[in-house]
Amino acid sequence: MKVERFSYPVITPSAARGIFDAIYWEGLRDGQTMQPYFHWQIERIEVLEMPRYIALRRNEVKGIVPGKTILNKWIKGTEKPEPLWADSDDATTGRTQRQTMALKNVRYRLTAHIIPKPKFGGQIIKFDEMFERRAKHGKCFQQPFFGCSEFPAFFEYVQLNDAHKQPAPFDQHIGWMLYDVFDLRREVVRDDRPFISLFDATVVNGVVEVPAFESEKVRKPKEGGD
Repeated sequence: MKVERFSYPVITPSAARGIFDAIYWEGLRDGQTMQPYFHWQIERIEVLEMPRYIALRRNEVKGIVPGKTILNKWIKGTEKPEPLWADSDDATTGRTQRQTMALKNVRYRLTAHIIPKPKFGGQIIKFDEMFERRAKHGKCFQQPFFGCSEFPAFFEYVQLNDAHKQPAPFDQHIGWMLYDVFDLRREVVRDDRPFISLFDATVVNGVVEVPAFESEKVRKPKEGGD
């Protein structure tokens, strides 16, 4: 269990945010950076189907993709590129098989709202209308997925006051769960270092109430630290 992947029983707020981002998330772009207009705050995750698992075995390579500094040296020709070998005589490199215990046949109802950046606070109505228009027509900038791109997600727009299917009847204290991998407060998006945040997740009657990112219930790295 220390080396094999085992999915949480419920989608993480980070993966849920990624679905909303795929439908609509924009900002002012300047070369390699972007000033986002807003970020999505997940409020609630409703689990509409009981969690069920499937065992998947996938071929992967043991090597790790180098960081931006090394990649830039390769591009500039100041350092010789080193490929990730699929086959090697070295036991520390090459391909390997790893098992993943993943969820199958999942269905969620996700509730979220837009939190605009200070510069763009007066445009929230426009942002809301843009998202609603895109979501109602099934439009997205990229295919949404459940955490990993191998697991595509499909969506439909629903109003809060519409008749809904009831959440699945289960309760579970999940414990510390991934909240997000980036600092949602950031004013400029570039190739940021990870900013891992966690929260104590509990499913009650099939619903996970997600605290605000600024809440003390969300554990974050210290400012300027890891």
